[in-house]
Amino acid sequence: MAKEKATITVDRAKVEQVRSLTGAASVSEAIDLALGEVIRLERLRHDVHAYRATPVTDVEIAVALVPPTWSALADDTDWDGLYADDAG
Repeated sequence: MAKEKATITVDRAKVEQVRSLTGAASVSEAIDLALGEVIRLERLRHDVHAYRATPVTDVEIAVALVPPTWSALADDTDWDGLYADDAG
């Protein structure tokens, strides 16, 4: 994506907080990350609003009420191995 140089006024404390939280190496990177997050959150908010505006169908309710069988959930995946706590 093309980038454009811009002169802006920012709250330096907010920029430094973004840099601290994200590890951004520069003010430009911090602002780019922050703008990307605003875009992602607003898209999510719009999606949630659209989803909530669509009524749940009888079929969706019926599917949600069917309890899973344990045999359908059983497999040989070593979940403890995949999500082992590296700190311990």
